[in-house]
Amino acid sequence: MNEDIEGAAPGFVRVRLDLSYDGKDFSGWAKQANRRTVQGDIEDALRTVTRSGQTYELTVAGRTDAGVHARGQVAHVDLPESVWAEHRERLLRRLAGRLAHDVRVWQVAEAPAGFNARFSALWRRYAYRVVDHPGGVDPLLRGHVLWHDWPLDVEAMNAASAGLLGEHDFAAYCKRREGATTIRTLQRLDWERDAHGVITATVRADAFCHNMVRSLVGALLFVGDGHRPVEWPAKVLAAGVRDSAVHVVRPHGLTLEEVGYPADALLASRSREARNKRTLGGGSVCC
Repeated sequence: MNEDIEGAAPGFVRVRLDLSYDGKDFSGWAKQANRRTVQGDIEDALRTVTRSGQTYELTVAGRTDAGVHARGQVAHVDLPESVWAEHRERLLRRLAGRLAHDVRVWQVAEAPAGFNARFSALWRRYAYRVVDHPGGVDPLLRGHVLWHDWPLDVEAMNAASAGLLGEHDFAAYCKRREGATTIRTLQRLDWERDAHGVITATVRADAFCHNMVRSLVGALLFVGDGHRPVEWPAKVLAAGVRDSAVHVVRPHGLTLEEVGYPADALLASRSREARNKRTLGGGSVCC
């Protein structure tokens, strides 16, 4: 993987891909031996349609877990200048013909200077969808919406969500990874019930640690159904350790909706900033 801050190596072109996928049949984004993954499928398709003898590795804005969907995922790949020149005009259509129908690339374009899909990102926005109808989930939505078998108080969930906003160490809501920080800035977390009864949590942060969104949703659903008081999620956060009462909800209700980037002139500086080791009150952090 090319992690050069300033872009592709000499002789290569950095290409941005905007894509979406239904995560149901994928073992997450990151390629794994003997498992179907989004990264693996797209890299295989790129190798085939460009008639290349090697794999060009993708770098992604946010690695999604098994079963998680994406509507606004962003990745980049560094292609030899000759490959890009030969295939750029037909690459999108050829990928559409090669990829399975549960993953689509919507745009391929030469990235601006300093662009890195992962490190240049300012924020990622997820949505988690749930219904509390006693009859269950609309069969046409069942692959993207969780059924919660208790009535939910959206106002109480919003009150509890407000206590989680800002920069914190989210260790209580993350599965720890060796050497990775759990400090994040949660920029938005709110809930809204639509006319069809689907309750959507909108969650936006500079980055997310492993299981963070699904753990936050699990805690807030306990508030919404009356099993825990409004103050409980913030108390769990302040304790700084994993709480066995925090349930990691199922992945199929979660969708990566959008990734935000700065103006082109700020891409390289954002990428450098995101690589810094983070402490509370310090600089930005990547995924």
